[in-house]
Amino acid sequence: MSDTVDDMVGPPAPRASVLTACDWLGEGARSMLLLAPRWERLVASPWQMAFQMLLQVGLGVLMHRILIEGDAIFIWRALLAGWSTALLTVWLCYLIQPDPRLRRSPDGAPGAAHLYTLLIAQSTLFAMLVWALYFLLIRTNVIAAASTEAQWALWFVPMLWSVLAKLKVLIRAARPLAPERAIVTIAVVALTTALAHYLAPAPPTWRAAPQPEAAEEEPFALSQEMMEAQLPLLGEQIDALKPQRPGVIDMYTITFAPYEGEEVFRRESAMVSDVMARRFDAAGRGLQLINHHKTADTLPWATPLNLQRAIEGIAGIMDRDEDVLFIHLTSHGASDGELAASFWPIDVAPVLPPELKGWLDQAGIRYRVLSISACYAGNWIAPLAADGTLVMTASDADHTSYGCGKKSPLTFFGRAMYDEQLRTTTRSFTEAHAAARKVILQRETEAGKDDGYSNPQIKVGSKIVPVLERMNQRLAGKP
Repeated sequence: MSDTVDDMVGPPAPRASVLTACDWLGEGARSMLLLAPRWERLVASPWQMAFQMLLQVGLGVLMHRILIEGDAIFIWRALLAGWSTALLTVWLCYLIQPDPRLRRSPDGAPGAAHLYTLLIAQSTLFAMLVWALYFLLIRTNVIAAASTEAQWALWFVPMLWSVLAKLKVLIRAARPLAPERAIVTIAVVALTTALAHYLAPAPPTWRAAPQPEAAEEEPFALSQEMMEAQLPLLGEQIDALKPQRPGVIDMYTITFAPYEGEEVFRRESAMVSDVMARRFDAAGRGLQLINHHKTADTLPWATPLNLQRAIEGIAGIMDRDEDVLFIHLTSHGASDGELAASFWPIDVAPVLPPELKGWLDQAGIRYRVLSISACYAGNWIAPLAADGTLVMTASDADHTSYGCGKKSPLTFFGRAMYDEQLRTTTRSFTEAHAAARKVILQRETEAGKDDGYSNPQIKVGSKIVPVLERMNQRLAGKP
């Protein structure tokens, strides 16, 4: 009777698809922790494999969209890229599946479909972990405060962990595994990792929507009247500067925007000049040198010779052993440190770090605060560094800065450093720079900057520190 009953009992009813998907994710989590998956809990099917793949793709699409602030355009063709790693992994799963004629080890996978579906679930969970960690570190500004080595470690450690977990699943599930197939397994995992992260990474599925084009401005026309008005302009503005006050650490300022083609540099020059005048008691002690058709007959042009003459002129007015000269340069930058200059039809030479250092030394100016807002501006740090100098840049020597296009109101560095920090929060350049680094990292990430963090730099000479502290003490009671 019992035999008859047993014969009538069929196989256990299949679990609901949602529960089955959760089983796969649960075993994927175990495999992340290098624990053996419990294959008896898992049911492989084409639909389950498709669900796990769609879950992974959907997560990536969602995270890429969150990264972009404002309107965005979905790039569906990006979904067609990056499948070479999937094909290699499928091939590997079938290559290393044990011979069905041999006894399968307790940890061995029932088949290639089980093995590949588990790897998808594991990869999805790793992606969720990395995205969660990424957003946590961005929002808490941990990345901005970390050293370059720490930033590399934050990226490299999860990647290495995922590679080891994947290898562990493959080698454990495929036992017994012939030595030559073990070598192939390691090689394929290394290749798929290189493809995914270096050689052929999947492109983002979203990009920021273009902003409406601004109306084109009329081309610059150089006239004789403009030339005649420009010739005496620098000398007149130097003569109009307020004199230094004995016993008072005064700050004199120069803003220099030599690239006429971008409105953002003119705006930034004016903004920085205003912040220094209001917050550092520099009103009446500043010069703006700008290449722009709107100011061509009212402000001195931003040429290397005019910058040299401006430095010499201010040196003749200030107390060179007591006062501070602040210079802000804003333009495009080249990887060799060259600061771009353009003012068609006038041929304007670029400015290089050794030239600025030489002009300051020749003028005998002892205390200097130098600010360079440009791509690759870190190239200016070493040539300008001195005991009496604070030099800060919008980027390191290997990365571009951000926000210098036609649609930008200010560069990311100028906005965070001057318009936000120094204007309202602090008068300390070091505090403002540290705070600006964090803000810039967050904004570059949200904007989708694809060549790495600009990594603004600062170097402070020991002798200028007490000078700036005394000046800030005097200004402490002012708005």
